[in-house]
Amino acid sequence: MSKNSNGANNTIVDHKKIDEILDRGMIVEILPSKDEFRNKLLSGEKMRFYIGFDATAPNLHLSHAKNFMFLEKIRKLGHEVIVLFGDFTATIGDPSDKDSIRKRLSREEVAVNVKKWRGVIKPLMDFEDKNNPPKIMYNGDWLRKLNLEDLVGLASNFTVQQILERDMFQKRLKENKPIYLHEFLYPLMQGYDSVAMDVDVEVCGTDQIFNALAGRTLLKKLKNKDKYVVALTLMENPKTGEMMSKSRGVGVFLDASPDDMYGQIMAQPDEMLEILFTNNTYLPLDEIKNILEQENPRDVKMRLALEIAKIFYGDDAAQKAERYFIKTVQKKETPDDIEEIKIKAGEYAPLELLALLKLASSKNDAKRLIEQGAVKIDNKTLTDWRKKIIVKDSDIIKVGKRKFVKIAV
Repeated sequence: MSKNSNGANNTIVDHKKIDEILDRGMIVEILPSKDEFRNKLLSGEKMRFYIGFDATAPNLHLSHAKNFMFLEKIRKLGHEVIVLFGDFTATIGDPSDKDSIRKRLSREEVAVNVKKWRGVIKPLMDFEDKNNPPKIMYNGDWLRKLNLEDLVGLASNFTVQQILERDMFQKRLKENKPIYLHEFLYPLMQGYDSVAMDVDVEVCGTDQIFNALAGRTLLKKLKNKDKYVVALTLMENPKTGEMMSKSRGVGVFLDASPDDMYGQIMAQPDEMLEILFTNNTYLPLDEIKNILEQENPRDVKMRLALEIAKIFYGDDAAQKAERYFIKTVQKKETPDDIEEIKIKAGEYAPLELLALLKLASSKNDAKRLIEQGAVKIDNKTLTDWRKKIIVKDSDIIKVGKRKFVKIAV
């Protein structure tokens, strides 16, 4: 290992660490080439990396987490890392991977989501580092300052044919679905982020390569500078192709409690084990290989759930979550420390009660849970969501295998 100590650079050149980052399996593609990017890292020259997120929903999941974990490894090599919140672009709505227009959010909605995101990513990056902390930026700081003349100038660098090459636009054209003009502007806005921050590397998901290349085009034309694009996996299920999605509420979410996070990981299909170990733990690849060779997939999955929960909540909370899972799911026992919630005495519509107790995300969700036989009150399955029920003091309501609430009236 050697250290570049040339003034402000001060980057770590460690062949083993760099190759572990590049070969771990997170990276799908590097443009212009992986070899060129690797040589740049080995040169010791300090680079400015960034990844952008539009806060279009309040939740982040493990597929997002692996991006921050990747960047933290890069930051620890001494490079500059920027987490960019698209507080402006979220109000436009990126059409990526969508066959219909994405809902535009208000600035107030975006601000609420950004505040929550900042909290959940803290375990993944050392924002308290005094020498080289990750930076948080907002693209509204420069995009809101652009005038019509600026926008026309940016647009002059692209053709309509180039924009229409995007897969989702091609699909909509074939299906005779509308494409709105503001959606054409999104790649320009994300592309301009690279110019405004003067970055060397953009990290993105494979669904964002088109937008990242737009930034590469603008950097070349406006600053005569090249940019690397590092595209990371979206962590698709290898059998079904399903991805974690904050908009659909599918996946393992970072704002879950330790118990829920552990349980959500245990609910993942077996074919996702290697992907989650590789992307969402810090275990060496050879150790992951040894773990996956164990005979019992349940034990492998429990090790995975423990490792990930430790990253977000620490050893004690992770161990407690594991004991809770064993007691409530594997042994089907009632936990000792059930959350107690006070409500007024009286009759309740089941859908309203589950929403009030935060055992369901909405009335529709509550209805689905009841129809699936997933709701029990004092071990009696609730079957009719239309019929009002009377709740009593000390009633225990169970939803699914892991959620328990004790009523105090």
